[in-house]
Amino acid sequence: MAIKIVKTAIPFQDEQSIISTNAFCFLPDEASKVAPALSIFTHGFTSHKGSILNWSLRLAEEGIPSLLFDLPGHYLGGFTEVTSFDAFKRNAAQMFESATQILKDHLLAELGHSIIDKETKVIIGGHSLGALLSLKACDALAFSNFQSTQVIAVGFGLPPEGVTHIFNTPFYKSTLAIRAQLVSEAISPEVIFPWIKKEKESLNLTDKNIYLLTGADDVVVGKDGTERLRDQLQALGNNVVLEKPAKLAHHLPENAAPHIKKWLKDQGFFQN
Repeated sequence: MAIKIVKTAIPFQDEQSIISTNAFCFLPDEASKVAPALSIFTHGFTSHKGSILNWSLRLAEEGIPSLLFDLPGHYLGGFTEVTSFDAFKRNAAQMFESATQILKDHLLAELGHSIIDKETKVIIGGHSLGALLSLKACDALAFSNFQSTQVIAVGFGLPPEGVTHIFNTPFYKSTLAIRAQLVSEAISPEVIFPWIKKEKESLNLTDKNIYLLTGADDVVVGKDGTERLRDQLQALGNNVVLEKPAKLAHHLPENAAPHIKKWLKDQGFFQN
């Protein structure tokens, strides 16, 4: 299958101005049957869209158009600056909605394929910080217009209880001086990590379809962080499935691609 990759950009409302971040649309071969689904993904903190490139490639191979975008203020994806953490908290998750419309526009322009929301399934997801943002995004009114919405959260769970988390170890702290230079000062580690923790613990979603995928060797999420997140989300009335392969280290999110592909195939997202 000849997948077409289209360069595009996703808007983000910073405090004083609208900026844009880089994105790729992955469009199935014109001669193939486009599946009645769309997928939107983004990456983890201090990373970039290339870290999960094959998520979108695998789905486009199966006829599902996909868009992969960089988060603002993340220099590995581009040199966009975020000047306000408040703006990031308010508006980063909304980029999934903008990305969905932009993917629909490119499908029409490039392939002449028009999307009818009520007949289309939408998949949104990400790795780590990207997973949190996709969970925050899935409650948006725009996604309620689709036939169904599936959230895919990779490398994501609640912080550990009663033990020293890796974030608090001397080794990890020694890496933060480097990682802090890979993002805008407004979203530096000491600012964003406490917010991520708070947002995890206060997720208030109901009746969502959520697929949690974390490796048993993911030392950032820890031993039972994803299990406890699953229990929290299920208690709120969500349909949650947890998969925990033996090998899926936090720093290798690209290895999630075959698990995501199999899960979606089993759920009937691909064309026969």
